[in-house]
Amino acid sequence: MEVSSDNIWQMTELVARTGRQLQRYEAGCRLVAGCIPFKYRNSIENEDGKSEKVVEVLMINANSGPGLLFPKGGWENDETVEEAAAREALEEAGVRGDLLHFLGHYEFKSKTLQDEYSSEGLCKASMFALLVKEELQSWPEQSTRQRSWLTIPEAGKCCRYKWMKDALEEGFTKWHDYQMISRSKKANDVNLSVSSPEEH
Repeated sequence: MEVSSDNIWQMTELVARTGRQLQRYEAGCRLVAGCIPFKYRNSIENEDGKSEKVVEVLMINANSGPGLLFPKGGWENDETVEEAAAREALEEAGVRGDLLHFLGHYEFKSKTLQDEYSSEGLCKASMFALLVKEELQSWPEQSTRQRSWLTIPEAGKCCRYKWMKDALEEGFTKWHDYQMISRSKKANDVNLSVSSPEEH
C-alpha cells in the first residue's frame, strides 16, 4: 500500500481541525489515526566498508509534560483513516509524504479524551509509516510544536507513551528491517545474475 498525502490531503488553508462533532467511535473506543514519519539520512559506512542508509523518525513535543510523540489525532466521519493520518502529520508536524504501510492498531486510555461516548477514555489508534517528502516551514500547530529527527534507538528512549514505543519497535522497526532485507536480497540476486550469466 502506498498513498500520497499530496493527493488525499489538499488544503486551501493550513488550519487545524478542532472539536469532536465528527469524531468516530467503535464499541466505546475513540478511533484515532496517526503515523511514524521517517526519512533517510546520508549513508554511513559499516564495518565491511559498505554504505548504509540511516533511517530517522520525526517526533514532536507534547503540549504538556515530558517526552515526545508521533503525530496522531481523531479519525473523523468525513475522511478515510489514511486521510486522517496524513492530516494529523500535516497539522501537528508540518510534513507531507507517502503512507507506505499500515503498522497496526494500538489501544490506550486517555483521561483528556473521556466523553459521553467513551467514559473511560478508551482509544484505538491506526498507525502508518509515512515516508516524508516535504517539510513545511509553516504549519497549523507550529506555535506549540517542535520537530525532532531521531534515530530509532533515540526515539524509543523519548517516547512519552508505551503504546507509541510499541508502534515504533514492534510495528515500524520490524516492517522497515524486513523491507531492507528484501531490497538487499533483490540487489544480491541482480548482482549474481549479472556477474554469473548462465551459459547457453
